[in-house]
Amino acid sequence: MRILLIAGAFNSLTQRVYAELGERGHHLGVELVTRDTPLLDVVRCHAPDLIVAPMLTTAVPREVWSACPCLIVHPGPVGDRGPSSVDWAVHLGADRWGVTVLQANDEMDAGDIWAAADFPVPAVGKSDLYRNEIADGAIEAVLTAVARVASGTHRPRPQATLPAAARPGRPRPPFRQDLRRIDWHADPTDTVVRKLRAADSRPGVRDELLGASWYLHGGHPEDALTGRPGELLATRCGAICRATADGAVWIPELRAPRAPGEPASPKLPATLALGARLPRLPEVPAPLDPGDGPRTWSDIRYREDGPAGFLEFSFPGGAMSTDHCRRLLAAYRHACSRPTSVLVLGGRRDFFSNGIHLHVIEAAADPAAESWANIQAMDDLVHAVLTTTDRLVVAALGGNAAAGGAMLALAADEVWCRSAVVLNPHYRLMGLYGSEYWTYTLPRRAGHEAAGRLMARALPMTAAAGARLGLVDRVIDCAAQDFTARTAHLARRLASAAATQARIAAKKAARERDEAQRPLAAYREEELARMHRTFFDPDEPYHALRRAFVRKEPGPGTPAHLNTPAAGA
Repeated sequence: MRILLIAGAFNSLTQRVYAELGERGHHLGVELVTRDTPLLDVVRCHAPDLIVAPMLTTAVPREVWSACPCLIVHPGPVGDRGPSSVDWAVHLGADRWGVTVLQANDEMDAGDIWAAADFPVPAVGKSDLYRNEIADGAIEAVLTAVARVASGTHRPRPQATLPAAARPGRPRPPFRQDLRRIDWHADPTDTVVRKLRAADSRPGVRDELLGASWYLHGGHPEDALTGRPGELLATRCGAICRATADGAVWIPELRAPRAPGEPASPKLPATLALGARLPRLPEVPAPLDPGDGPRTWSDIRYREDGPAGFLEFSFPGGAMSTDHCRRLLAAYRHACSRPTSVLVLGGRRDFFSNGIHLHVIEAAADPAAESWANIQAMDDLVHAVLTTTDRLVVAALGGNAAAGGAMLALAADEVWCRSAVVLNPHYRLMGLYGSEYWTYTLPRRAGHEAAGRLMARALPMTAAAGARLGLVDRVIDCAAQDFTARTAHLARRLASAAATQARIAAKKAARERDEAQRPLAAYREEELARMHRTFFDPDEPYHALRRAFVRKEPGPGTPAHLNTPAAGA
């Protein structure tokens, strides 16, 4: 079918719908729309058989949906209506939630039902839930709905005719800041965490702190530290710990409110955002392996299970600042000092990595210098992985990976992906040539021709497409909640396999041969020469593209590359 995707942004769900439909041979077009987009003209230009809206905040005009079938993906169960469905799911502590694919009509979220899916809701933040359980449910429902449309025989179900039991959702108002407000003197930790997690990526929870207004992003419970409610207690790896009525929470990121007439402010590690406002507080380190101790937060953890080691990390939005990279490298070196034969890097749900931290770079006094420091730190980490020759290294991607984060994964001996993962192994949309030894690792796996094509097309791909191209060694079909246990089982089996020691020996010999043919330093030097020119030339597109990304500046329209065949198709 000729399918046109319309969306407010090419976000994670839109990318996944695009990649999954492309996998199934559909001819796709994409249009990023605003309230001012002449949608009827756009639709006439594409002449689709079907329109699918994976993420749309504006209404579809009658002249569009009456001329072409238009399916809306709503991130709520049947009967749910309103713009804040996922916020409500997390805030209410819902046990189950759903996704509904419905036909556009005159009333938002009230159209006939083409397909629906439901799923359990884990105790995670809104953005994590959206990229995982909700995205899984959306893909299930979209594929079902598209097949039903293609059949020509299915008739959607009008919502009004469904019995009450078949409509578990209900209309809900927008989730505004007055509903998110935290009462630090009365709210217990679990309530504070729910409020923070219901706003973790956007919009954040508006609050007063140290004489200024901030949006708080992300929340994690802390059981050991206590103090006067509302008081700041400690710092850890850029996060701040704040006392609640019965405990405390860790808040990893803050964002200053948008000034009138100004673009959005960067979202930053909390201590960096507060800067000189931050009083002298103890830096309380987290143990790499907290074991069965009290609840606490750490973005990097290490554990062992027999001959298998597991270095898990999770950074907000998948972005890795200079500090993130250096701390992860120190933990990686510790893991390599342990007597294991297999080391799993990653393994948690949600993002693996998206590469350098554009928000921290944008906020730096010298963005060029911070860009340079950040890419050097990423390269140091990737180099450590590439030169590990005394064990097998597995990159376990429970969530999406892009740019330098995708190249970090490719440095490992094996790449294991949850089947729902979306890969973006390219840099050019941010105006970058790229580093992280991609000129060594990407052609080594996919071949020079395919590597060049991936970089030039700059399109998202599924894990299955990555496997066909040689970028992924194992696709694991499981729910997001099960990924850690599944990878642990596979890693233990790999560590105990009879052939593993022979593979380690062969790996060492292969690395020596490759080094003799062309040293890793040569790849790094060539990549960084091009990156240096980009970072330190203020006229390079990278600086405007970075600023637009961080500060949510509207784009000029739909990028031309989105209306080419999906990657891997």
